[in-house]
Amino acid sequence: MDGKYLTQEGLDKLKKELEYLKKEGRIEVAEQLKEAISFGDLSENAAYDEAKDNQAAIEGKILDLERLISSAKVIQDNENTGWVQIGSYVTIKQGDDEERYHVVGEEEANPMENRISFKSPLGQALLNKPKGAEVEIKTPKGSLKYKILKIE
Repeated sequence: MDGKYLTQEGLDKLKKELEYLKKEGRIEVAEQLKEAISFGDLSENAAYDEAKDNQAAIEGKILDLERLISSAKVIQDNENTGWVQIGSYVTIKQGDDEERYHVVGEEEANPMENRISFKSPLGQALLNKPKGAEVEIKTPKGSLKYKILKIE
């Protein structure tokens, strides 16, 4: 599975960030540069150096976002096939604990929000498995076993 997988929500968020950087972000850094230049001698002007660094960072981020957006593969909200796919919500059980995860592309993964990458150890173990399957992942602290309770 090559390419960058994003939900429509994730793609929209990146487009919004790109629009912000192209407009407000560039304006802010231009103002920083203008102010720094007004301080005079650019050879020893820390504010100018910082503004130039900020400008380079914004332009780099804009390029990265444009590449990502243009090559993104949007995860479709298709009907539940009964198998874990990218975009699936999966409820799993380990011992007495139940957790619900959204299997997403790498760019949207955020374990604090229970959004796991399909390339993470748990994501890889769950991918293409049916409801009721048991999966095992190896961790530095030993093996962890999970049972798939529900796929949405």
